[in-house]
Amino acid sequence: MRAPDFWQSDNGIARLLEPFGLIYGAVTAQRLARAKPTRANKPVICVGNLTAGGSGKTPIAAALAAHLSDLGRTPAILLRGYGGSLKGPIRVSAASHSVDEVGDEALLHARAAMTWVARERALAAPLAIAGGADVLIMDDGHQHTSLYKDLSLIVVDGQSGFGNGRLIPAGPLRETVNAGLARADAVILMGDDPNDIAGRLSGRTSGRLPILRAHLALGPEWRALRDQRVVAFAGIGNPDKFLAALQAVGARVVAFHPFSDHYGYAAADIQPILDEAYAVKALPVTTVKDAVRLDPDQRQQVNVLTVKAEWEDIGAFDALLEKALAK
Repeated sequence: MRAPDFWQSDNGIARLLEPFGLIYGAVTAQRLARAKPTRANKPVICVGNLTAGGSGKTPIAAALAAHLSDLGRTPAILLRGYGGSLKGPIRVSAASHSVDEVGDEALLHARAAMTWVARERALAAPLAIAGGADVLIMDDGHQHTSLYKDLSLIVVDGQSGFGNGRLIPAGPLRETVNAGLARADAVILMGDDPNDIAGRLSGRTSGRLPILRAHLALGPEWRALRDQRVVAFAGIGNPDKFLAALQAVGARVVAFHPFSDHYGYAAADIQPILDEAYAVKALPVTTVKDAVRLDPDQRQQVNVLTVKAEWEDIGAFDALLEKALAK
């Protein structure tokens, strides 16, 4: 789904839906309280968040896997496989699995790291370890209860934060902020922080949680888009971020088509966009996450813009990693 605009403000719709949010929160709290997670015999690092929608979890998980590889470790990424039909546990092959089977995020991860899809991550953990992994990364698992986490990282978007502070469906929260932070070991604040979320988080936790800073850096493809006419489309948690990134690098966006997160593109969805781009002499552009969901023939006709997460202080992050890996 695409996050509704009313999730970002105090408004009548949010207040009307708040009772349903309170029920959702109570059910989540009870489920978390009853949890008896299984311990893996290798460190488990969870990259999660407290809100629905895009906060940067997947780029952080990918950057973490790459960093661990640079440190000589063999990471495996465990994820639910949102949007895919396979329940797992199954090791993902970027060459043979489809987005309909394992979801877009699993395919992206599998290009660079050992990746397992499983509804119950605890079932995938021993298989990944048997396959050679010596550290496990959960992409989106803060509210997942089957596997014990040695290090829990909460990713927070610096622009949207926690929205209107209400629970789904009245707002973007999967659980209350205080409850989620109580189970976290650190917060990763993504991007600019115009509303001083860092300060408010520090106040909420009395400085207990380290607040690390990171940002999304565009891949080298952006240079070919500068001063070019562009017709763009994106089906991610916050499509407007993609639009802003294109404008920031100097692309001349003449049309923009947002879709819901994980949208299952059909050829009929994309062909009009390709025809529009051709008609106005513009380049069709999308994100790497969207590209894996395209028909192969149409994918070849679209310019793909990649991103990666970069740390502002890798030393502070390494200090946290060292403690988790020592376990």
